[in-house]
Amino acid sequence: MKNFMPIYLLKAIKYLKSIVFTVTNDLTYDRRMHRICNSLAAAGYEVLLIGRKKTDSKTISENSFNQKRLGCIFQKGILFYAEYNLKLFFALLQIKADCFCAIDLDTILPVLFASSLKNKKRVYDAHELFTEQKEIITRPFIHSIWSGIAKFSIPKFKNGYTVNDFIKNYLQQQYKVNYAIVRNLPLPCKLTSNNKREKIILYQGAVNEGRCFETLIPAMQFVEAKLIICGEGNFFDQTKQLIKTCNVEDKIELKGWVTPDDLVNITAKATIGLTLFEATGLNQYQSLANRFFDYIIAAKPQVCVNFPQYKKINEAFNIAYLITDSSINTIANALNELLTNDELYNTLQTNCIKAREELNWLTEEPKLLAFWKNIFI
Repeated sequence: MKNFMPIYLLKAIKYLKSIVFTVTNDLTYDRRMHRICNSLAAAGYEVLLIGRKKTDSKTISENSFNQKRLGCIFQKGILFYAEYNLKLFFALLQIKADCFCAIDLDTILPVLFASSLKNKKRVYDAHELFTEQKEIITRPFIHSIWSGIAKFSIPKFKNGYTVNDFIKNYLQQQYKVNYAIVRNLPLPCKLTSNNKREKIILYQGAVNEGRCFETLIPAMQFVEAKLIICGEGNFFDQTKQLIKTCNVEDKIELKGWVTPDDLVNITAKATIGLTLFEATGLNQYQSLANRFFDYIIAAKPQVCVNFPQYKKINEAFNIAYLITDSSINTIANALNELLTNDELYNTLQTNCIKAREELNWLTEEPKLLAFWKNIFI
């Protein structure tokens, strides 16, 4: 006869600890948080990811972790952040958890106040320099608000992690916190052969200010290939207008946000990836974008800005064609070089195949698990 353990004991040992993560975006497309939450759930943590419900949000797909969306009347600007933060705060007060983790500065206040009132642990996940984004530093009043929030809140989060050495050092200098580093590396995937007859250039990620669309779209006038843009953002409408103005509607496809699975399939069919940023703001200049690694894992050579974090990795692996400026001519020439120079393309692709063995989530996941294990010691 089998020995059965009482239900209350099973529940007691099922999870190590419970963690709540908070974001302001639609959960469907957040591959980074899916990856993190799945890893922690597989390790035995009870995980809840809270995000935003938009009017066009798709039904949440089942996952190994729990998910919750908060609907808002306002969809952007100060009123949205005020409404969402207030709703998030009251939601957190009603949730039983051992630790609350704020993803970036836009959810840090509700996590700070709720964790303080409930006397629970808190963690800050700083995957970018939020106050140094172009759309923030170019608006003095908005910049002053977010800077004030950062100065008030971040020092109160003694535990946290970020994505590279520069941001780690910046946070340490500015706010006297010593954070771990967990890079945004993708999950391994199977390699597929390129369709040689169709040349596809891929941009994936937010279509925001500071991402060089003002020069990328005109550059496509001089490139004989198709550009697919997967994402939306605060520069999406301007991008649509640029496509019409430059008369390149036949070359560019705007897909909007696509699901993680669909994005993997689209990336597999691409010829070249794009990692472009303006140098305005430390967040762009010292960035280490998810897409940079996504192209590597799919063995796709990319045109990439020659900024410090990308240059450092490229010097080690030689997987990208780096450009020193993002002018129309520079982008067009770089794309045409990769499209026509088979020797260069094949060299970069071969190096991607080697680099993907090291630059993947299986090598980075232990750092995440070690961090969270230490939180609950």
